[in-house]
Order: sequence, then structure tokens, then C-alpha cells
Amino acid sequence: MIYRDPTDPDAPITSSTPIKSSAGNDGISLLNSLVSNVNSKQVAKRALFSNLPFEIGPDFKISVKGYNILQRQKPARSCYVWLEGEQAQIATGETIQMAEDTARTVQKTEIKKAYKFGGEHVLFTKAEQKELKNFGPPVLRIIGFKPQSMLPTWASVHKSTFIYPSEEDYVGSTRVFAALWQKLLKDKKMGLAWYIPRVNANPQIVALLPSQERLDDSTKQQITPAGLWVYPLPYADDLRTPPEGPAPIVSPDSLTDLMHTVVQQLQLPGALFDPHKYPNPALQWHYRILQAMALDEEIPIFKESDDKTVPKFRQIDKRAGPYVIDWGVRLEEEYNLWTKSHEHSLGGVKRGGSELKGAPAKRMKPKELSESLEGMSMDDMMKLVKSGKVGTATVAMLKDWLTGHGLSTSGKKADLVERVEEYFENK
Repeated sequence: MIYRDPTDPDAPITSSTPIKSSAGNDGISLLNSLVSNVNSKQVAKRALFSNLPFEIGPDFKISVKGYNILQRQKPARSCYVWLEGEQAQIATGETIQMAEDTARTVQKTEIKKAYKFGGEHVLFTKAEQKELKNFGPPVLRIIGFKPQSMLPTWASVHKSTFIYPSEEDYVGSTRVFAALWQKLLKDKKMGLAWYIPRVNANPQIVALLPSQERLDDSTKQQITPAGLWVYPLPYADDLRTPPEGPAPIVSPDSLTDLMHTVVQQLQLPGALFDPHKYPNPALQWHYRILQAMALDEEIPIFKESDDKTVPKFRQIDKRAGPYVIDWGVRLEEEYNLWTKSHEHSLGGVKRGGSELKGAPAKRMKPKELSESLEGMSMDDMMKLVKSGKVGTATVAMLKDWLTGHGLSTSGKKADLVERVEEYFENK
């Protein structure tokens, strides 16, 4: 079997067209070449780890390399730029640790790290702390095999890493890797492995999933490479039990079929999402600032660019609008039929009501909540704070109240509640 490395590790990390100096070149051609290099914005493809020992069995090792195929692209800031002055300047910052009681500067040699056990602080030296985090050398060790059907979809908690064989440490790694890949793919199995990618890294239990090569139908470019994916599995602390509640109401097949038609009208061409067709406006603005600073140009004024991730509402309404209306009419009909067939269990619910027997009380609309909070007196608000019921208000309700009293509305709901409580503590 012939493998094709999707990241091409033997190729140079960066590639650009060299500027040839000749008598016919002038300043404009050199400037255009510089602008082209700045606008290229090619992300370097580097291995996440190289020559990691891959233990398939006792005393049976090969070596592999790992790559981050799926990586969020964001502005790489090695420094911050201050844009409030007449000219953009690189901002410099410094951090000083000070003693709480005397406000004097604390030196690094005075800082000690400790863990609290039984109300007392236990000190550890740097060597002892390093040893506590030592779980062995980097390795990928198979500890068993399971059917792929046993891996649920909700087990995806972190992004996967693509691994590929390397012949540098163990000759024949490609042949063994190919045999393992074929066996897992043929029998629809996955490997369970102990995974430490680098020194001092936290160990993980991962699944090794095989993937077939998939090419684009039009361009014949590789979309999914052939190889193995290191799929991190969740720990017990990562799992949460959903709250118990009433049994869900299952929609009839006729209603489901109508919604299936609506979803079909909203699918992308080929039912595939191509991230190359949706540039990030914030990232493009970052590159424009870099280009202006590299060419010593005036910093451009920020303008709202065309965001292709915004839904095309008119096109959606034209394609799926009539089907959504038909679905809404059928939903009303099916709801009326369901209400008549369950009248004995609705327990005194008024006609057209949405509350079932044993269901929680209907919440007020956000607008009504906001109006009731704004009209609340200071004494009533003080009682609400002392009773600890401020957290039952909605975010919009809290923001309206804070705005009316000249307070900041930034942060999460917990920050807003804390800001309201601090306001009355200072009274």
C-alpha cells in the first residue's frame, strides 16, 4: 500500500517566490512582490510531535509523527499594538508581584509553592513538583481493542490528532502501521491506548480510529487523509448526568417528514461545509493592520467587512419559507389531536394552555420581567437581594437595572448579580 503524507513533512516550512534582481525591475515590482508575500498568509505545517514510540505489543514498537490537521486559525500576537496615539506603537508591559501586607516587591527566590491538606500548607521543592507530574516517558501504548460501535458521539471532548509512521527510529514502521490500519478498517475496530505526547504532559486514554482517504469530486484534492486518528476519551469528571424530567413528547412521522424537507432546503451544496469559502472578518482585519505596519502606511479606519457566515435570510425564506409554514400548520393540528387524546392527564389545564400536570410554572416574558424590575422600589430590591433571589432574574433584566443606575453591564450573569449585590452592600 502506498501512503501519501498529507502534511508533506519533507517539504520546506515556508515557500515563496524569490525576488529576482534584474535591470528591468523597478521599485513598483518589488513593492508588489512584498505585498504579495504579506497577503499570502500561509500557515506553516509542523509536526506536533516527532518519532513518538508506538507500542503495539510487548517489546514491539514503531515510531510515528503527529499532526494537528484541524486547527483554529487566529491572530498570532507576539506583542500588543497601541492605536490610540497619532502613530501605532508596540505596547510594552511588565508584571510585578507585591507582598499583601507591606506592598514591597517580592523576588522570585522568595516565592514558594504549596498545596493545602487538612488545613495546613505542605511545601514542595521544584524537583518534587516535577516528580509528582512525571508519569513516564512519552509513548503511545495500545492496551486493547474494541468495536467502533462502542464509541458514542458525545465522547468527543477534544480535537483529534492525526498520526503517521516514521522510519527514522524503527525501520519497517510504515509496513507495520499499514497492516494495523488495514485490520482496524476492515474489522471496524478501534484501539484503546495510553497516550503521553510529550515530556511532562498529562496522560490520556485515547481511541485509535482509522480513516480512509477521501478526495474532492471536482478538484481531486485530498479532504480526509488515510491513517490513524488519536481520539481523546473523556474522564469521569468530564461527564454530566442530565437532569431528570418528564418523558419527551415524540413527534409523529408526518411531522418529522415535513421537517426533513425543511432541513433539505437549508443544506449547503453537497451537504459539506468548506471553511475556505468563509473567511474570518476579524482575521482579515488583523492582516490588514500587519500589512499597513509592514509597509509603513497609515492605519486604515475599521469598516464592517462582508461576513459570509451571516445567514442569507431572503434566500432562506425563498427556499424554505413555504415548507416552514406548512410545518407550522401541521404542528398545530397534531398538537390539538394530542391535547384531546391526553385530556385525562392534563389536570385542569385551560383550553389552549401549555402547562401540563406536574410541569413547572410558566415563566414570565423577559420584557415583563424587565418592566417589573425597573418599577421595583429600592426597599423591595433590597429585600430581594437579602433573600438571595437576584439570581432568578434574567440577564436582560439585570442589565436594564444596572444601566438605569449607571453601572457596568459587562460580564456573565454571575458578574451582573454580584454587581447588584455590591451596590446594596455599599448603601
